[in-house]
Amino acid sequence: MIRKDIKSFAKSIPNDVKLVVASKYYDVDDLSVLVEEGIKDFGENRVDSFLPKYEYFKTMGVCWHFIGHLQRNKAKKVLNKIDYLHSLDSLELAKMINEVREKKLPTLIEVSVNEEENKNGVKIAQLDEFVQEVLKYPKIDLKGLMMMAIDGSTEESLHHQFAKLREVRDHLEKKFQIKLPELSMGMSHDYKIAIEEGATMIRLGHIISEEYKN
Repeated sequence: MIRKDIKSFAKSIPNDVKLVVASKYYDVDDLSVLVEEGIKDFGENRVDSFLPKYEYFKTMGVCWHFIGHLQRNKAKKVLNKIDYLHSLDSLELAKMINEVREKKLPTLIEVSVNEEENKNGVKIAQLDEFVQEVLKYPKIDLKGLMMMAIDGSTEESLHHQFAKLREVRDHLEKKFQIKLPELSMGMSHDYKIAIEEGATMIRLGHIISEEYKN
């Protein structure tokens, strides 16, 4: 169930930060409540759960963000349905986007800021070369970077991790003479710190529910 104060909660987020609801936690009835309140940016993690929701909300002006790891064997099913991809993490996927996508896809590169073995994302040491290749693909509209913080991080560590992504973004803008306005970082437990460090998109799931609030 969506929290009853969702409208005031949404207003508590700065106007220059986009609230992307992690919709894997919610069914179409819950998401319909959000649409009625004017919240229409939804982020899905899995192709199989995205497709029926996409069909249901097809005429309701929903902006779909794909925020999970996109497997190449399923990518063709969604690449012409999503409005943003937050999780570009391989040149193979970049090539597929360029081949399959009908128009430019606003895209964020997922960065492995902490280089955790079990997490997806491009390692910082490989980013320059990665971006250089991605910029060759005309169907990719490179908008910025995305990251996930380490689970259980201290407040000080979170500040450091989020600041690191911002610094990496600034480096890429200067090196390639491009604008990368979007930083997708921060979830239910750490979004306030992410905003302090420059997040322009926050991906919130549990905190949208009445159960979490209580």
